[in-house]
Amino acid sequence: MKTNKKLFAGGLGQLTIPVIAIVLLVIFNLIRDPGFFGIAVMHNNDGNIVLTGNLISIINGASELAVLAMGMTLVTAACGGQDISVGAAAAIAGSVLVKVLKSASAINGGTVILAFCSACIVAMIFGAFNGVLVAVFKIQPMIATLILYTCGRSIAYWINGGATPTVSSPIINAIGSFIPGIPIPTPVLIVALMAILFKLLFHFTSLELFTQSVGVNGSAARLNGINSTFIKLLSFIILGVCVSVAGTIGVSRLGLINHETLLLDVEMDTILAVAIGGNNLGGGKFKISGSIIGAYVIQMLTITLYAMKVSSTDVKAYKAIVIILLVVIGSPVVKQRFGKLVEKLMSNKKTVSVKGAE
Repeated sequence: MKTNKKLFAGGLGQLTIPVIAIVLLVIFNLIRDPGFFGIAVMHNNDGNIVLTGNLISIINGASELAVLAMGMTLVTAACGGQDISVGAAAAIAGSVLVKVLKSASAINGGTVILAFCSACIVAMIFGAFNGVLVAVFKIQPMIATLILYTCGRSIAYWINGGATPTVSSPIINAIGSFIPGIPIPTPVLIVALMAILFKLLFHFTSLELFTQSVGVNGSAARLNGINSTFIKLLSFIILGVCVSVAGTIGVSRLGLINHETLLLDVEMDTILAVAIGGNNLGGGKFKISGSIIGAYVIQMLTITLYAMKVSSTDVKAYKAIVIILLVVIGSPVVKQRFGKLVEKLMSNKKTVSVKGAE
């Protein structure tokens, strides 16, 4: 019984809500359309064999969101707040990427790597800027990142002189779609690579423990020798890396940079992915895997609504209703009460069993 109390005292497990949400959406879609998750094999415009279908669209379309959600999880856990400038920062990173590519005489592997590294460095610098405001000047994260949220797309506009230049290259096309000979979309592979890198980072360093310690109690963390200022700053810099990856995927999908539309309104979806993933938005314990699942929940919901012929103008309203329900169900209050209910039912069952035995 002690194990049960320990299990339910804190409510449901952290991954329970996102997993339940995925299962419910899968069941709903299978009832509505048994072939909804069917996967087909076809040749794309380049003559390569690729996988298609709603399932592929879901995991592919959520790639940028999943990458951003990983970085946002660290910021949320360490700082107890969220970065609302990720979309604007991604536009800046994308603009830098295109600027470097356009300035090169030819787009080859080395040029693409240089362009990505440049975009990554710029995104990390802007991430550090946000981090300094939060960690050093103690400004609330949403307020601190409101600055870049407001002016970021204007900066992206200036980088390319207000133009929306295109980039034509087999390498860029492969990053945004498919690598010849591999039927799985490249953005999906990038998400898997990023997840592995985070796993290795947490395995070979104490970053996960330090981040959770700072998020739970920064003062206590400092007394235990943890530099909470550095951990918070580092979380924003790592988010900057994720921003550059997401911006690169976004540019590669379209083959151009449009500072006004690239990852527009992705900020709220990123925060919701972290919340749906069972992470405490007030900081502390976190699970990167939960945020990734949360990103797929949001994308599956979007694809489901479009499949039901819901107009694009109404999709956000329906998404908001469902996501509110998921967030409320996953709130600490609801989970705690559900845990107490389950504990009470199990106690009553045990009492009945004892009486029956007598």
